[in-house]
Amino acid sequence: MADERPGRELKGRDRTGRDVAGRDLTRRDLMKGAAATVSYLAVDGVAGATSAAEAAGLPGRGHAAASGATVGDPANGTILPLNCTSNVILPPPGRSLQKFSFDFPEPSVVFNKLIIGFRLYTFFNTYGLDREKMRAMPEGDGLRLECTGFVYAGGQLKAPGRLTAHIRPHGEYAEWDVTAEMDEPIKSITTVVRGVPRGKMAAGSGGFFDPKENEVLLGYPWGNGGRSTDTPLTVIQAGKKEYYALSALNEEVRPNRMYFEPAEDNRYRIEMVYENPGWKRTPRLEGARWRVSRTSTADEAYAPHFAHVQRAFQLPEWTTRPDVPAWFREVELVVSIHGMDWTGYIFNDFAKALRTLEWVSKQIDGRKVMVFLPAWNGRYYWEYSIYKVDQRMGGDAGFRRLIAEGHHMGFRFLPMYGLQASNTHLPVYPQFADSSTRAIDGNSFYLAWVDWDNDRHMEGWGRFMNIAVDDWRNWLHDNITYLIETFGVDGYFLDIAGGWVNNTQGDMLAGLRTMVEELRAKYPQVLPVGEFSYDALMSVLPVYQIFPSWGYPAGFHKYCRSFGHLSHPAPGRGSSGVHESGFNHFDWKTLSTNPHEIPTITVVDNTFEKYRHVMAEIIAKAKARAAKRAM
Repeated sequence: MADERPGRELKGRDRTGRDVAGRDLTRRDLMKGAAATVSYLAVDGVAGATSAAEAAGLPGRGHAAASGATVGDPANGTILPLNCTSNVILPPPGRSLQKFSFDFPEPSVVFNKLIIGFRLYTFFNTYGLDREKMRAMPEGDGLRLECTGFVYAGGQLKAPGRLTAHIRPHGEYAEWDVTAEMDEPIKSITTVVRGVPRGKMAAGSGGFFDPKENEVLLGYPWGNGGRSTDTPLTVIQAGKKEYYALSALNEEVRPNRMYFEPAEDNRYRIEMVYENPGWKRTPRLEGARWRVSRTSTADEAYAPHFAHVQRAFQLPEWTTRPDVPAWFREVELVVSIHGMDWTGYIFNDFAKALRTLEWVSKQIDGRKVMVFLPAWNGRYYWEYSIYKVDQRMGGDAGFRRLIAEGHHMGFRFLPMYGLQASNTHLPVYPQFADSSTRAIDGNSFYLAWVDWDNDRHMEGWGRFMNIAVDDWRNWLHDNITYLIETFGVDGYFLDIAGGWVNNTQGDMLAGLRTMVEELRAKYPQVLPVGEFSYDALMSVLPVYQIFPSWGYPAGFHKYCRSFGHLSHPAPGRGSSGVHESGFNHFDWKTLSTNPHEIPTITVVDNTFEKYRHVMAEIIAKAKARAAKRAM
């Protein structure tokens, strides 16, 4: 084929003041640009790029970044002939992810302090923009980038299609949206961004960590690749008063991923991925609105994103949300009484649980306590989808006595259910087998990440169930209803509630919302609780077991509350009870409490007999915490 190397096509700007896209440049265009970003970029690895860089006024590798724009720097709208390895540190200096082992074309446009390119993914291949068919045009105070054809196979082959991006200023940086069309279903669109400095990183509303020299992949929500985030936001702290916020401003829950690849001059090459819902295979895809901004404080980086989240998902604020029963607003302590382990080992039967609560009622008003009951229905996880009271633990009579006498003492009870899990070996499984989740490519999504029997290999009999499918949702709804009406429990806990997997069958959030709203209509004083959250889920469930927002507490506390996780360490050796982690560290100094969660006591086999004094200390601390908050 003819010489189509991208580097041959960047001619800088001619003597008439026209840029490579062929549009007229004003003095404002020339002075406004991406100097601080573009000037660091060496486009080695693209054929002909050295002369192109010189023509565009770009220094070679090793030159310091410019401190401000100059007339010699590429103006907004300049298209640079980059590829996926341009200025990336290779081989990777730290932990890395899979990647192409060749130079995949990545022509990118300059805007403000960023360099922005795009990739397109179908169920057949990966596509880049055809540099010959790209054009950047002014649009208001921003620009419109149009491309009327794609390349693939590393640029060796071409494909028809169209991509349009609208890029606008946002402070010093930018926000944009992109739409693509092809003659086959589009799976996802990636924006490739260069120009953001490296630094400590916060995923979603979480706290900051140091990624060092490692590549980082963040996925939203849980189940969509990489380190899970509660919202599609990454905050980077590059200096004392230098923060960068990268966010997807979704209007619906859609998978987003951000991949950070260390580049030279202490910056990143970033992939910002928007994925089409798997149940909507369409040849046209309109991506998220993406934003990159700079602030002087962390709160200023978080707050605009969460203002959007509150509006987009209509999050009710905690103080007034109507789905919180009045009794829960009085809760000061959670007692987590573990039942039966996967092996059949019983930590506490119903009679022992009742004896424990009789003692607890002498330490604190029972009306201030919620009792969490994991594995009340038999072997943990093995019995997931059969929600009948276990006979070995005391049967219906023992469970009824526990609930009735517990209620008499003021306690409220929260039994555990597997929202997204079922054992395929159970005889009831065929009734809802069609609800087993099929991921975006049509493959089964197995629940196969736990070594239940400790043979040092993960078990594969579990399936990740899809609450969007009627058969499974109706089954779970009916089983929750049974326990409420038969025994009078006060809530239901949904394991893996924060899991949202892109799939071919339907929106898991919509399915969960349907079930929760149906149950709330019938039982308004029954509390729904989730294991962990993501932004939109906070509009459906008010309480969780995990506090996610260590970097920006208002991102969670404004809407929801949390208590200690199922794996919260029991006093003493830190047993996790029925949870698969085994043993965790019990902090004797803090009594394993923190200011963001309702104090929680994990009760396992020896807790009441051997560590009753520690239970008493935690109860006293919970009462003091509540008294302080009431002041």
